[in-house]
Amino acid sequence: MRAVDIISKKRDGQPLSNEEIAWFIDAYTQDTLPDYQAAAFLMAVYLRGMQPAEIAALTLAMAHSGEILDLSDIVAYAVDKHSSGGVGDKTSLVVLPLVASCGVPVAKMSGRGLGFSGGTLDKLDAIPGFTSDLPEARFRALAKESGLVLAGQTKALAPADGKLYALRDVTATVASLPLIASSIMSKKLAAGANGIVLDVKVGNGAFMTQLDEATTLAHMMVDIGVRAGRDMVALISDMNQPLGHAVGNALEVKEALETLNSSGPDDLRLHCLEVSAHMLRLAGRGERWTNLTETKAYLEQQLDSGAAFQKFRQMVIGQGGDV
Repeated sequence: MRAVDIISKKRDGQPLSNEEIAWFIDAYTQDTLPDYQAAAFLMAVYLRGMQPAEIAALTLAMAHSGEILDLSDIVAYAVDKHSSGGVGDKTSLVVLPLVASCGVPVAKMSGRGLGFSGGTLDKLDAIPGFTSDLPEARFRALAKESGLVLAGQTKALAPADGKLYALRDVTATVASLPLIASSIMSKKLAAGANGIVLDVKVGNGAFMTQLDEATTLAHMMVDIGVRAGRDMVALISDMNQPLGHAVGNALEVKEALETLNSSGPDDLRLHCLEVSAHMLRLAGRGERWTNLTETKAYLEQQLDSGAAFQKFRQMVIGQGGDV
């Protein structure tokens, strides 16, 4: 194959085969294809778009450009969540220990913030001593011991995405929905999840400001996951105002802890219950937690009893944080 032929096909709006996409991504990851050809490919995708099968093929090629995390020795069915991010979005700090307190192990690799909102790891950095830079052996040990671990993504997971994102950033191709969807989902697939809950934010405090764009992105990511054999749920949530009251990493950790202690703002509590209920429904695999109303009531008990807070505290201690 020749890169120029693949670029010209996409430039002319023709669909690419799975083999062409896999070859291109592998060549770029292995540094046998120059940045200028990858940049031309990205711009062709930006201008011409991609069909659903192409987006799925691109995502799988990026996911398989590095290691695929296997969590089967920790949990038979791994469930994960992803938020597209927004101002005051500290959902993961509440949802992950809440789900783990229900007996569902959560071994999550998370990222840092992009743009104006801090990522989950940025927020956890506000806890003195907390470390998210964990060797894989320690990551697995903590997941088995406490049922909850939250670590930074390693460069071994979806390295093609890291290279392509850096190139998108300097070639004005960040805003392509197929490229956004494949970037997010390549990391989710590589991180070993069987079921994924997507929380797509929309509004002036999110990266997606228009509902139609957010809806299209959600559909794209669900389609990718289904084609890859994953169970998928997508929620679209309003981010025209901050979630909760606090904005800023340390303040958001404080507010998350208040929510885990059965107080905190109502909007944050309700949203976390919604996301957590869908995660439990996936984890239940049709055998339990099938009724969302009953599941939310059970999750409220976990918050009110302090079980979710204790699970968060256990995670912080295990990862060296000051409690």
